[in-house]
Amino acid sequence: MGIKVLEEKCIGCGLCLKVCPFAVIRLENKKAIIDEAGCNLCGACVEACKKFEAIEIKREEQTSQTKDLSAYKGIWVFAEHREEKIQNVTYELLGEAQQLAKELKCEISAVLCGDSNIEEEADHLFAHGAQKVYLVTDPELKNYKTATYTRVITELINKYKPEIMLIGATTTGRDLAARLAIRVNCGLTADCTGLAIDPEKKILLQTRPAFGGNIMATIISPNHRPQMATVRPKVFRKSKIQNPKSKNIIRHKTDLKPEDLVVKLLEIIKDESVKVNLADAEIIVSGGRGIGEAKNFQLIKDLAKVLGGAVGASRATVDAGWISAHHQVGQTGKTVAPKLYIACGISGKIQHLVGMQGSDTIIAINKDADAPIFKVATYGIVADLFDIVPALTKKLQEIRG
Repeated sequence: MGIKVLEEKCIGCGLCLKVCPFAVIRLENKKAIIDEAGCNLCGACVEACKKFEAIEIKREEQTSQTKDLSAYKGIWVFAEHREEKIQNVTYELLGEAQQLAKELKCEISAVLCGDSNIEEEADHLFAHGAQKVYLVTDPELKNYKTATYTRVITELINKYKPEIMLIGATTTGRDLAARLAIRVNCGLTADCTGLAIDPEKKILLQTRPAFGGNIMATIISPNHRPQMATVRPKVFRKSKIQNPKSKNIIRHKTDLKPEDLVVKLLEIIKDESVKVNLADAEIIVSGGRGIGEAKNFQLIKDLAKVLGGAVGASRATVDAGWISAHHQVGQTGKTVAPKLYIACGISGKIQHLVGMQGSDTIIAINKDADAPIFKVATYGIVADLFDIVPALTKKLQEIRG
Protein backbone atom coordinates (compact mmCIF):
# COMPACT_ATOMS: atom_id res chain seq x y z
CA MET A 1 0.00 0.00 0.00
CA GLY A 2 1.41 3.40 -0.91
CA ILE A 3 1.36 6.50 -3.09
CA LYS A 4 3.63 7.24 -6.03
CA VAL A 5 4.37 10.20 -8.32
CA LEU A 6 4.94 9.15 -11.95
CA GLU A 7 7.81 11.49 -12.87
CA GLU A 8 7.37 10.99 -16.60
CA LYS A 9 3.82 12.39 -16.36
CA CYS A 10 4.31 15.07 -13.69
CA ILE A 11 4.72 18.60 -15.13
CA GLY A 12 5.06 20.39 -11.78
CA CYS A 13 1.77 22.29 -12.08
CA GLY A 14 1.29 22.39 -8.31
CA LEU A 15 -2.40 21.45 -8.30
CA CYS A 16 -1.73 18.60 -5.89
CA LEU A 17 -0.07 20.98 -3.40
CA LYS A 18 -3.17 23.14 -3.18
CA VAL A 19 -5.55 20.32 -2.30
CA CYS A 20 -3.38 18.28 0.09
CA PRO A 21 -5.05 18.63 3.55
CA PHE A 22 -1.85 17.56 5.33
CA ALA A 23 0.65 19.75 3.41
CA VAL A 24 2.95 16.79 2.70
CA ILE A 25 3.55 17.59 -0.99
CA ARG A 26 6.31 19.91 -2.27
CA LEU A 27 7.86 20.71 -5.66
CA GLU A 28 11.48 19.98 -6.45
CA ASN A 29 12.93 20.47 -9.94
CA LYS A 30 9.40 20.95 -11.26
CA LYS A 31 8.31 17.54 -9.94
CA ALA A 32 5.94 16.75 -7.09
CA ILE A 33 7.47 15.03 -4.07
CA ILE A 34 5.17 13.37 -1.50
CA ASP A 35 6.22 12.69 2.09
CA GLU A 36 4.70 9.24 2.46
CA ALA A 37 5.18 9.24 6.25
CA GLY A 38 2.70 12.10 6.61
CA CYS A 39 0.27 10.96 3.89
CA ASN A 40 -2.93 9.15 4.87
CA LEU A 41 -3.84 8.20 1.28
CA CYS A 42 -6.97 10.39 1.22
CA GLY A 43 -6.75 10.62 -2.60
CA ALA A 44 -7.30 14.38 -2.88
CA CYS A 45 -4.11 14.79 -4.95
CA VAL A 46 -5.08 11.93 -7.26
CA GLU A 47 -8.40 13.63 -7.96
CA ALA A 48 -6.67 16.98 -8.63
CA CYS A 49 -4.24 15.30 -11.02
CA LYS A 50 -6.90 13.53 -13.10
CA LYS A 51 -5.91 15.35 -16.25
CA PHE A 52 -2.27 14.21 -16.11
CA GLU A 53 -2.67 10.94 -14.14
CA ALA A 54 0.73 11.56 -12.56
CA ILE A 55 -0.17 10.30 -9.08
CA GLU A 56 -1.39 6.82 -8.23
CA ILE A 57 -2.33 5.04 -5.03
CA LYS A 58 -1.89 1.31 -4.65
CA ARG A 59 -3.92 -0.39 -1.97
CA GLU A 60 -3.64 -3.97 -0.86
CA GLU A 61 -6.61 -6.03 -1.91
CA GLN A 62 -8.32 -8.10 0.72
CA THR A 63 -8.09 -11.65 -0.54
CA SER A 64 -10.12 -13.26 2.19
CA GLN A 65 -12.26 -12.30 5.13
CA THR A 66 -11.24 -13.41 8.59
CA LYS A 67 -14.83 -13.72 9.79
CA ASP A 68 -18.08 -15.18 8.58
CA LEU A 69 -20.05 -11.93 8.56
CA SER A 70 -23.37 -13.73 8.17
CA ALA A 71 -23.04 -14.96 11.76
CA TYR A 72 -23.32 -11.40 13.11
CA LYS A 73 -26.86 -10.21 13.80
CA GLY A 74 -28.61 -7.45 15.70
CA ILE A 75 -27.84 -4.03 17.16
CA TRP A 76 -26.26 -3.67 20.60
CA VAL A 77 -26.19 -0.58 22.82
CA PHE A 78 -23.74 -0.29 25.71
CA ALA A 79 -25.74 0.70 28.82
CA GLU A 80 -23.50 3.21 30.55
CA HIS A 81 -24.35 3.93 34.17
CA ARG A 82 -23.04 6.06 36.98
CA GLU A 83 -23.88 5.44 40.60
CA GLU A 84 -26.00 2.56 39.27
CA LYS A 85 -28.26 4.84 37.20
CA ILE A 86 -28.42 4.47 33.42
CA GLN A 87 -27.10 7.57 31.65
CA ASN A 88 -29.35 9.43 29.18
CA VAL A 89 -27.01 8.79 26.26
CA THR A 90 -27.98 5.11 26.50
CA TYR A 91 -31.65 5.94 25.93
CA GLU A 92 -30.70 8.24 23.06
CA LEU A 93 -28.82 5.39 21.38
CA LEU A 94 -31.73 3.00 21.95
CA GLY A 95 -33.98 5.50 20.18
CA GLU A 96 -31.69 5.66 17.16
CA ALA A 97 -31.21 1.88 17.23
CA GLN A 98 -34.95 1.48 16.71
CA GLN A 99 -34.73 3.45 13.46
CA LEU A 100 -31.78 1.39 12.24
CA ALA A 101 -33.46 -1.87 13.24
CA LYS A 102 -36.43 -1.07 10.99
CA GLU A 103 -34.08 -1.06 8.00
CA LEU A 104 -32.23 -4.21 9.03
CA LYS A 105 -35.28 -5.99 10.47
CA CYS A 106 -33.22 -7.09 13.44
CA GLU A 107 -33.31 -7.22 17.23
CA ILE A 108 -32.13 -4.48 19.61
CA SER A 109 -30.14 -5.47 22.68
CA ALA A 110 -28.50 -3.62 25.55
CA VAL A 111 -25.34 -4.67 27.39
CA LEU A 112 -25.55 -4.04 31.13
CA CYS A 113 -22.64 -4.66 33.50
CA GLY A 114 -22.48 -3.96 37.22
CA ASP A 115 -22.88 -5.54 40.64
CA SER A 116 -26.02 -7.39 41.70
CA ASN A 117 -28.00 -4.16 42.24
CA ILE A 118 -27.71 -3.09 38.59
CA GLU A 119 -30.31 -5.64 37.47
CA GLU A 120 -33.02 -3.23 38.64
CA GLU A 121 -32.02 -0.89 35.79
CA ALA A 122 -32.82 -3.51 33.15
CA ASP A 123 -36.51 -2.54 33.27
CA HIS A 124 -35.61 0.98 32.10
CA LEU A 125 -33.72 -0.45 29.15
CA PHE A 126 -36.72 -2.55 28.11
CA ALA A 127 -39.01 0.46 28.49
CA HIS A 128 -36.79 2.46 26.12
CA GLY A 129 -36.73 -0.09 23.34
CA ALA A 130 -34.33 -2.90 24.21
CA GLN A 131 -35.75 -6.30 23.31
CA LYS A 132 -32.98 -8.21 25.03
CA VAL A 133 -30.53 -7.35 27.81
CA TYR A 134 -27.17 -9.08 28.19
CA LEU A 135 -26.56 -8.87 31.94
CA VAL A 136 -23.22 -9.46 33.64
CA THR A 137 -22.98 -8.99 37.41
CA ASP A 138 -19.85 -9.06 39.53
CA PRO A 139 -18.66 -6.91 42.47
CA GLU A 140 -15.70 -5.82 40.32
CA LEU A 141 -18.11 -4.34 37.75
CA LYS A 142 -19.90 -1.96 40.11
CA ASN A 143 -17.89 0.98 38.76
CA TYR A 144 -16.32 1.27 35.33
CA LYS A 145 -12.73 0.10 35.04
CA THR A 146 -11.10 -0.31 31.66
CA ALA A 147 -9.69 -3.82 32.01
CA THR A 148 -12.72 -5.49 33.61
CA TYR A 149 -15.33 -4.00 31.27
CA THR A 150 -13.18 -4.66 28.21
CA ARG A 151 -12.74 -8.31 29.22
CA VAL A 152 -16.44 -8.89 29.85
CA ILE A 153 -17.83 -7.18 26.76
CA THR A 154 -15.21 -8.79 24.52
CA GLU A 155 -16.45 -12.15 25.78
CA LEU A 156 -20.04 -11.17 24.95
CA ILE A 157 -19.17 -9.96 21.45
CA ASN A 158 -17.20 -13.09 20.61
CA LYS A 159 -19.95 -15.37 21.89
CA TYR A 160 -23.14 -13.65 20.71
CA LYS A 161 -21.83 -11.74 17.64
CA PRO A 162 -23.67 -8.42 17.21
CA GLU A 163 -23.70 -6.82 13.77
CA ILE A 164 -23.64 -3.25 15.12
CA MET A 165 -22.51 -1.88 18.48
CA LEU A 166 -23.29 1.68 19.61
CA ILE A 167 -21.53 3.35 22.53
CA GLY A 168 -21.88 6.84 23.97
CA ALA A 169 -18.94 9.13 23.20
CA THR A 170 -18.44 9.94 26.86
CA THR A 171 -15.21 9.66 28.83
CA THR A 172 -16.17 6.08 29.65
CA GLY A 173 -17.44 5.19 26.18
CA ARG A 174 -14.41 6.53 24.34
CA ASP A 175 -12.10 4.56 26.58
CA LEU A 176 -14.08 1.36 26.24
CA ALA A 177 -14.78 1.50 22.49
CA ALA A 178 -11.13 1.88 21.53
CA ARG A 179 -10.15 -1.14 23.63
CA LEU A 180 -12.98 -3.27 22.25
CA ALA A 181 -12.14 -2.44 18.64
CA ILE A 182 -8.60 -3.76 19.14
CA ARG A 183 -9.71 -6.86 21.04
CA VAL A 184 -12.30 -7.98 18.49
CA ASN A 185 -10.45 -6.66 15.41
CA CYS A 186 -13.13 -4.34 14.08
CA GLY A 187 -13.35 -0.76 12.89
CA LEU A 188 -14.44 2.15 15.07
CA THR A 189 -15.90 5.49 14.03
CA ALA A 190 -15.73 8.03 16.84
CA ASP A 191 -18.00 11.00 17.60
CA CYS A 192 -20.66 10.26 15.01
CA THR A 193 -23.34 12.86 14.38
CA GLY A 194 -25.42 10.71 12.05
CA LEU A 195 -26.16 7.01 11.52
CA ALA A 196 -28.04 5.34 8.67
CA ILE A 197 -28.29 2.04 6.82
CA ASP A 198 -27.17 1.71 3.21
CA PRO A 199 -30.36 0.57 1.44
CA GLU A 200 -28.51 -1.76 -0.94
CA LYS A 201 -25.58 -3.16 1.03
CA LYS A 202 -27.38 -3.04 4.39
CA ILE A 203 -24.28 -1.78 6.19
CA LEU A 204 -23.99 1.03 8.71
CA LEU A 205 -23.25 4.51 7.36
CA GLN A 206 -21.41 6.44 10.06
CA THR A 207 -21.20 10.21 9.59
CA ARG A 208 -18.85 12.44 11.57
CA PRO A 209 -17.02 15.77 11.18
CA ALA A 210 -13.53 15.51 9.65
CA PHE A 211 -10.54 17.79 8.99
CA GLY A 212 -11.25 19.95 12.01
CA GLY A 213 -14.97 20.07 11.31
CA ASN A 214 -14.59 21.51 7.81
CA ILE A 215 -16.30 18.56 6.10
CA MET A 216 -18.66 15.75 7.05
CA ALA A 217 -17.32 12.27 6.27
CA THR A 218 -19.38 9.09 5.97
CA ILE A 219 -17.43 6.01 7.02
CA ILE A 220 -18.24 2.34 6.52
CA SER A 221 -16.82 -0.91 7.91
CA PRO A 222 -17.72 -3.45 5.22
CA ASN A 223 -15.31 -6.26 6.10
CA HIS A 224 -15.33 -6.60 9.88
CA ARG A 225 -17.92 -7.03 12.61
CA PRO A 226 -19.31 -5.59 14.70
CA GLN A 227 -19.62 -2.21 13.03
CA MET A 228 -18.80 -0.02 16.01
CA ALA A 229 -19.52 3.67 16.52
CA THR A 230 -19.49 6.13 19.40
CA VAL A 231 -22.09 8.89 19.42
CA ARG A 232 -21.96 12.02 21.53
CA PRO A 233 -24.72 12.74 24.06
CA LYS A 234 -27.62 14.87 22.79
CA VAL A 235 -27.02 14.04 19.12
CA PHE A 236 -30.18 11.91 19.07
CA ARG A 237 -33.45 12.22 20.96
CA LYS A 238 -34.24 9.92 23.86
CA SER A 239 -36.46 7.02 22.93
CA LYS A 240 -40.03 7.21 24.13
CA ILE A 241 -41.22 5.11 27.05
CA GLN A 242 -43.09 2.04 25.85
CA ASN A 243 -44.64 -1.10 27.26
CA PRO A 244 -42.33 -3.96 26.27
CA LYS A 245 -43.97 -7.13 25.01
CA SER A 246 -41.30 -9.27 26.64
CA LYS A 247 -38.24 -8.93 28.87
CA ASN A 248 -35.53 -11.30 27.72
CA ILE A 249 -32.49 -11.20 30.02
CA ILE A 250 -29.41 -13.20 29.01
CA ARG A 251 -27.21 -13.73 32.06
CA HIS A 252 -23.54 -14.15 31.26
CA LYS A 253 -21.16 -15.45 33.90
CA THR A 254 -17.70 -13.99 33.55
CA ASP A 255 -14.41 -15.29 34.85
CA LEU A 256 -12.26 -12.26 35.51
CA LYS A 257 -8.54 -12.92 35.48
CA PRO A 258 -5.97 -11.58 37.99
CA GLU A 259 -4.48 -9.43 35.23
CA ASP A 260 -7.87 -7.70 34.88
CA LEU A 261 -7.87 -6.67 38.53
CA VAL A 262 -4.58 -4.80 38.77
CA VAL A 263 -6.41 -1.48 39.16
CA LYS A 264 -8.35 -0.91 42.39
CA LEU A 265 -10.82 1.93 42.72
CA LEU A 266 -10.22 3.52 46.12
CA GLU A 267 -12.56 6.52 46.03
CA ILE A 268 -14.66 8.57 43.64
CA ILE A 269 -14.16 12.30 44.15
CA LYS A 270 -16.58 14.62 42.37
CA ASP A 271 -15.33 17.87 40.88
CA GLU A 272 -17.42 20.38 42.79
CA SER A 273 -16.00 23.25 40.74
CA VAL A 274 -17.98 22.17 37.68
CA LYS A 275 -21.37 23.80 38.23
CA VAL A 276 -22.37 24.06 34.57
CA ASN A 277 -24.21 21.10 33.08
CA LEU A 278 -24.84 22.22 29.53
CA ALA A 279 -26.01 18.80 28.42
CA ASP A 280 -29.10 18.99 30.66
CA ALA A 281 -29.87 22.71 30.25
CA GLU A 282 -33.16 23.59 28.55
CA ILE A 283 -32.04 27.15 27.78
CA ILE A 284 -28.51 28.12 26.73
CA VAL A 285 -27.15 31.56 25.90
CA SER A 286 -23.78 31.34 24.15
CA GLY A 287 -21.16 33.94 23.37
CA GLY A 288 -18.68 33.92 20.51
CA ARG A 289 -15.74 35.91 19.27
CA GLY A 290 -18.11 38.78 18.51
CA ILE A 291 -18.37 39.71 22.20
CA GLY A 292 -14.88 41.21 21.85
CA GLU A 293 -13.27 40.40 25.21
CA ALA A 294 -13.66 38.35 28.37
CA LYS A 295 -15.43 41.00 30.46
CA ASN A 296 -18.26 41.19 27.92
CA PHE A 297 -19.31 37.65 28.85
CA GLN A 298 -21.18 39.38 31.67
CA LEU A 299 -23.80 40.37 29.06
CA ILE A 300 -24.24 36.69 28.18
CA LYS A 301 -24.41 35.69 31.85
CA ASP A 302 -27.00 38.36 32.64
CA LEU A 303 -29.29 37.19 29.83
CA ALA A 304 -28.84 33.54 30.81
CA LYS A 305 -29.68 34.37 34.43
CA VAL A 306 -32.91 36.16 33.66
CA LEU A 307 -33.95 33.26 31.39
CA GLY A 308 -32.98 30.66 33.98
CA GLY A 309 -30.52 29.13 31.52
CA ALA A 310 -26.87 28.14 31.27
CA VAL A 311 -23.95 29.97 29.67
CA GLY A 312 -22.35 28.46 26.58
CA ALA A 313 -19.34 29.53 24.53
CA SER A 314 -17.66 28.98 21.20
CA ARG A 315 -14.25 27.35 20.90
CA ALA A 316 -12.65 30.66 19.94
CA THR A 317 -13.59 32.26 23.25
CA VAL A 318 -12.36 29.27 25.25
CA ASP A 319 -9.07 29.19 23.34
CA ALA A 320 -8.69 32.91 24.03
CA GLY A 321 -9.05 32.25 27.75
CA TRP A 322 -12.23 34.34 28.10
CA ILE A 323 -14.19 31.52 29.75
CA SER A 324 -13.53 27.97 31.00
CA ALA A 325 -13.79 24.91 28.77
CA HIS A 326 -16.76 23.63 30.81
CA HIS A 327 -18.89 26.10 28.81
CA GLN A 328 -17.70 25.09 25.33
CA VAL A 329 -20.28 23.94 22.81
CA GLY A 330 -19.20 22.19 19.62
CA GLN A 331 -17.27 19.30 18.18
CA THR A 332 -14.48 19.61 20.74
CA GLY A 333 -16.85 20.72 23.51
CA LYS A 334 -20.31 19.53 24.48
CA THR A 335 -23.18 18.55 22.21
CA VAL A 336 -26.39 20.16 23.42
CA ALA A 337 -30.05 20.10 22.43
CA PRO A 338 -31.92 22.62 24.60
CA LYS A 339 -35.40 23.94 23.96
CA LEU A 340 -33.88 27.40 23.33
CA TYR A 341 -30.37 28.25 22.14
CA ILE A 342 -29.35 31.91 21.75
CA ALA A 343 -26.09 32.44 19.82
CA CYS A 344 -24.58 35.89 20.39
CA GLY A 345 -21.70 36.94 18.16
CA ILE A 346 -21.12 33.39 16.92
CA SER A 347 -20.40 33.08 13.20
CA GLY A 348 -21.47 29.43 13.03
CA LYS A 349 -18.56 27.37 11.75
CA ILE A 350 -19.37 23.68 11.39
CA GLN A 351 -17.27 22.91 14.46
CA HIS A 352 -19.83 24.80 16.53
CA LEU A 353 -22.92 23.86 14.54
CA VAL A 354 -22.51 20.12 15.06
CA GLY A 355 -22.73 20.76 18.78
CA MET A 356 -25.98 22.74 18.87
CA GLN A 357 -27.99 22.32 15.67
CA GLY A 358 -30.29 19.82 17.38
CA SER A 359 -31.76 22.59 19.57
CA ASP A 360 -35.54 23.05 19.30
CA THR A 361 -35.37 26.82 18.73
CA ILE A 362 -32.23 28.72 17.72
CA ILE A 363 -31.98 32.50 17.89
CA ALA A 364 -28.89 34.02 16.27
CA ILE A 365 -27.66 37.58 16.89
CA ASN A 366 -24.86 38.70 14.55
CA LYS A 367 -23.87 41.82 12.61
CA ASP A 368 -22.86 39.74 9.57
CA ALA A 369 -25.95 38.90 7.54
CA ASP A 370 -24.01 36.17 5.71
CA ALA A 371 -22.86 34.37 8.87
CA PRO A 372 -23.41 30.59 8.57
CA ILE A 373 -25.27 30.56 11.91
CA PHE A 374 -28.32 32.04 10.16
CA LYS A 375 -28.65 28.92 7.99
CA VAL A 376 -29.61 26.83 11.03
CA ALA A 377 -31.31 29.58 13.05
CA THR A 378 -35.05 29.55 13.65
CA TYR A 379 -34.93 33.31 14.09
CA GLY A 380 -32.12 35.63 13.06
CA ILE A 381 -31.35 39.15 14.24
CA VAL A 382 -28.87 41.04 12.06
CA ALA A 383 -27.67 43.64 14.52
CA ASP A 384 -24.96 44.50 17.03
CA LEU A 385 -25.23 42.18 20.01
CA PHE A 386 -24.20 45.08 22.30
CA ASP A 387 -27.47 46.77 21.37
CA ILE A 388 -29.73 43.71 21.37
CA VAL A 389 -28.57 41.62 24.33
CA PRO A 390 -28.74 44.32 27.04
CA ALA A 391 -32.10 45.54 25.71
CA LEU A 392 -33.47 41.98 25.70
CA THR A 393 -32.21 41.37 29.23
CA LYS A 394 -33.75 44.61 30.50
CA LYS A 395 -37.11 43.85 28.88
CA LEU A 396 -37.22 40.34 30.37
CA GLN A 397 -36.35 41.73 33.80
CA GLU A 398 -39.25 44.19 33.52
CA ILE A 399 -41.66 41.44 32.51
CA ARG A 400 -40.59 39.24 35.39
CA GLY A 401 -40.76 42.13 37.80
